[in-house]
Parts: sequence; C-alpha cells; structure tokens
Amino acid sequence: MATGKVLRRAVKAAAAGMIHYSGMRRAMAAYRRSQSGGRRILIVSYHRVVSDFTGELQRSIPGLLISQETFRRHLEEAHAAGFELASIGDAVDVMNGRRVAKKDLCVVTFDDGYRDVYRYAYPVLKEMGVPAITYLPTAFISTDKRFNHDRLFHLLRRVQERRFRPFYDSLPAPALQLLGPILSGQKTVSASLDDFIGEHPTRVLTEIIDALEQQLGGGADLVPEQGDIMNWDEVRRMARDGFEFGAHTLGHTVLTLEPQDVVEREILESKRAIEREVGITVRDFAYCNGWYSDEVIRVLSANGFRSGVTTEDMPNRIGGDPFTLKRKVLWENFSLGMLGDYSSALTGCQLDDCFGVLGMSSPVPGKRPHFISAPTVGNQLSSAPVRVSPKPATSNELVVGPETATTLQEAP
Repeated sequence: MATGKVLRRAVKAAAAGMIHYSGMRRAMAAYRRSQSGGRRILIVSYHRVVSDFTGELQRSIPGLLISQETFRRHLEEAHAAGFELASIGDAVDVMNGRRVAKKDLCVVTFDDGYRDVYRYAYPVLKEMGVPAITYLPTAFISTDKRFNHDRLFHLLRRVQERRFRPFYDSLPAPALQLLGPILSGQKTVSASLDDFIGEHPTRVLTEIIDALEQQLGGGADLVPEQGDIMNWDEVRRMARDGFEFGAHTLGHTVLTLEPQDVVEREILESKRAIEREVGITVRDFAYCNGWYSDEVIRVLSANGFRSGVTTEDMPNRIGGDPFTLKRKVLWENFSLGMLGDYSSALTGCQLDDCFGVLGMSSPVPGKRPHFISAPTVGNQLSSAPVRVSPKPATSNELVVGPETATTLQEAP
C-alpha cells in the first residue's frame, strides 16, 4: 500500500512538472475557463489548519489536515495563478450574471468550525486580506464535544493499538461493515470510516461509539483531545473582522439519510443559531459529506438560502445552480512532490484542475436519492434503507459532478 502511494505521488509530481514548465498548464487553464463560460470559479475546501502537520498526523484523520505554512502557500499560489480571492457571495453573483468578474475567482471555505481554523488560518487570512467562509455545525459550537468521525477514528485506532477483538454480538449490526475491513487489513481506518459514514445515519454512528467505548472499558483516553471546536466568542471575533459563516446542520448530519422533519430541523435551527449568536444573516450552506438531494435543496431554497456547496470536484459554470456549487477539497498531501516536500508546480496544477482535464481523477457524484434508515428491530438498528420520494426540485437545473477526493481520504 505504501509503495503504491509513493508511486502515485511520483507519477503526479512528474506530470505536474512537465505540465507546469512546458506551458501546458496555461493552456489547460484557458480550456477550463472556456468550459466554464468565460470565468473560472474555483471554490476550495479545508477543515483543519495545524501548526505541526507531522505530529497531528499521528492522531487525526489525515485528509482533514493542512499545515499553516502550506495553507499560506496555497493562497499565494492561487493569486499567482491569476485568481481573485473572493467571497462566496461574489461567486454566486458572477454565476447568476449579477456581476461580471475581471479575473477568475477563488473562494476559500472551511467546514466544521474546528478551533484550528481560528488559531492558525484566521491570522493568515487577516494578514493577507483574504475573505473566507466557515460552515458551522452549531450544536458543537461552545461545547467540548467531538465530531462522530473524529471519535470513531480515535476509537478505531485504539482498537488497533490494543489488538482488541470486538464482541460483535453486543455491537449494532452495521459495526461489522465498519470494523471488518480494518481488522482484516483490507482498508485503512480512514477509508473504511469514510465509506461507512456515507451509508449510515447519525444514530447508527453514536450507537457504535457508545458500544465500542463500553467494550474498551471507558476512560478519558477514549475521547480524542484534538479536534476541539470554536466557541461563539471566537466566531463573533472573526465575524467582526469581516469573515463569513454559513450553516452546516446542527449535529454534522448527512441529510440524505434523514427524514424530512430532521432535514428541516437541522437546516433551520443551525441557521437561526448563527443569526442569533452572531447577529448576521445566514444565506449559505455546506452539505455534510458533500451529499445532497432535491429534497434538501427544496428546504434551502424555501428558507432564504442563496447557495449550497458540495465536494464535487468539477468546474463551476456561469449560469449553473448555486445550490450545487462544486468544491475542491484540499489537504497537505495534495502539494507534496516526489521527495515529500512542497511542490509549487503540483499545487498550481491542482488549482488549475490539470489532472481533471487529463482524466487522472476518480470522480464521485454528490447527488443522492433521499433515504432514511429502516425502523429499529429489537435492540439493534437495521441498516436497510428506505427511499423517500423527493418533492419537486427548485426551478434551477441540477448540475451533478464528481469529486476527486473525499475528506477522510489518506492519499491524493
């Protein structure tokens, strides 16, 4: 597995060098600009900006991390590539034809409201005069809670470290789907967790967390120290400096796996909480896991939102649907060259989507049919999905596209 990662990195780094220094990169950027309707609208997504990437890598989901220095370089690379670093509102206005952009636009976004963003990204953004929006799952703000994906990652690493063999009879039935590939060596913790979270609703995740903690004997070491979330004072301070905030549900919930009443509550209460605490109008939304449906878009459109961002790594097109905005999810390793050091050529090729033009990415669509979980059977939750017929979509045409990499991925 490690040899394969090194080989893929070497191939991409070599291709990036050739594209960058031959002038092909400029031609590919022009091609994407033409495809997009005359202006490129690049939306980049981050999660955690950290001071010590190597140290944090030992205890956190790799695909959520980027070092402060690499993050700064990404902003510099975007500017050098000819992008104007703009707000999400500017991007929507250009897409809708309300504004004509003189340059291609790059919008910086953060999901989840990790305190690392306040500590290490906010000072860089403020110093460089770069706008950004952070999407908040509001039930976590000003609490010591950790996200289910971080808690499960931490627990699964503890299972590995202790060489613990779980008692599946006392775990929720879907736990085997998560643990089996990890303990058999078929998947990394991140890969198995990423697949699992996309298929099971929040209540299944919390059931497995509770059961695993009980089997491991409890204790403070079963809750991750890292991954703490901003408080409202920190959010308000950033807002006073002009940084924007959008909604990201209450409990970091994948909405396509939930019934209509949960969808509406998660969207509306998260919006109201930010507006109440920060004194701003919330008009923008980020889909958890990047997944959305016609029903979710209907709720957003009916309740004053102007945009919804996915994790589909495709070009945004002038005239496209603002509720299916495409984003490129970035982390540290997307900039690592052949020798494991920062590569300006590779980063530039990522931002200009050269690998997408060449068909070297593995796209995954974000639009999903709307499912909910089957009712509880006995003491365990059934994982069998039940389709929910969506209500009519908005008048905007849905433009569905792929993503290059999901947020929990371990290698580019």
